[in-house]
Amino acid sequence: MAGPVTGRLASPHASVSFQLLLNLTTVYFVFYFFFTLGVIIRKSLVLSYPTDALVCDVCLLFLLAILEFLHFYSGVRGHLTESRGFTLTHLITTGTTILLALYFLLWQTYVMRVDVVLSGVLLVVYGLDGAMAFITLARLARSVPFSSVFITESLY
Repeated sequence: MAGPVTGRLASPHASVSFQLLLNLTTVYFVFYFFFTLGVIIRKSLVLSYPTDALVCDVCLLFLLAILEFLHFYSGVRGHLTESRGFTLTHLITTGTTILLALYFLLWQTYVMRVDVVLSGVLLVVYGLDGAMAFITLARLARSVPFSSVFITESLY
């Protein structure tokens, strides 16, 4: 028989839906990244794509991939450790990834219908993710005063 569990109890702030949404966002982004990269390559071969615009689009897509990694890492870390700093970083990277997704939706050199659909779905997923992160940050801010969080974190 298992004895009584000692240590921290499960937090009432942990949200399974937020964790699932983080994972869904990452899985969809992997699909989005490879499909968008393929579409950019196809557009560069079929259409007269200016070289500087091609380099800009590919660099921004890779920047989006780096920001998505930071987005996922800070989201998971902030959610599981209930850290306001990581959750705030997650919100900031959500904002920047939304801006880059808007670039691929509106301001890319050639915007095809498939770009509109893929980027639109990505914006919806990022919007839901940002809303859940904001709710999580609000719960964390409401439950524990900042001074006691600082004292508790400095003791460990």
